[in-house]
Amino acid sequence: MPQDIVNVTAPLTSTAVQALVAGQQVRLSGTVYAARDAAHKRMAELLAQGLPLPVDLRGQAIYYVGPTPPPPGRAVGSAGPTTSGRMDPYTPALLEAGLACMIGKGERSAEVVAAIRRCRAVYCVAPGGVGALLSRHVAASELVAWEDLGTEALRRLEFRDFPLVVAVDSRGADIYATARQPYRRD
Repeated sequence: MPQDIVNVTAPLTSTAVQALVAGQQVRLSGTVYAARDAAHKRMAELLAQGLPLPVDLRGQAIYYVGPTPPPPGRAVGSAGPTTSGRMDPYTPALLEAGLACMIGKGERSAEVVAAIRRCRAVYCVAPGGVGALLSRHVAASELVAWEDLGTEALRRLEFRDFPLVVAVDSRGADIYATARQPYRRD
């Protein structure tokens, strides 16, 4: 497992995505979109109808988060990751639309891992349970679409050295699958 921390900037180039390796630590800076279940459903519905999305997903990263309201002097309140599997029904369509990186917590379905490999994207995990600390790596937040969804609205965030681990790389290597191997008793 790689031990060097890699600095990456979003939006991501295909070269940057393909250089990432499962297990690698990453510090992500740049523009990242925040979206949870309800926003994913709306984006998937728009794609299914052949309609444009509120943002061009090519090369973009989406963080599965619904940040809480910000305290004074901060861009967001607590900003911990939500369970990624809830986005699995919508993820292949978004990857086909050019999404390059997803950020959340927990493993992904076999269908999503196959779509990540096919579309040459990457899935990263953020540490759960430390949303208040992670919020310190969000320098700005702006509503993009679907204000009616409240904390699940589509937002544009500006990350500064946001700590991540590559969970599934563009070749389909999956830390959730490989980490279990030493402990299996088949």
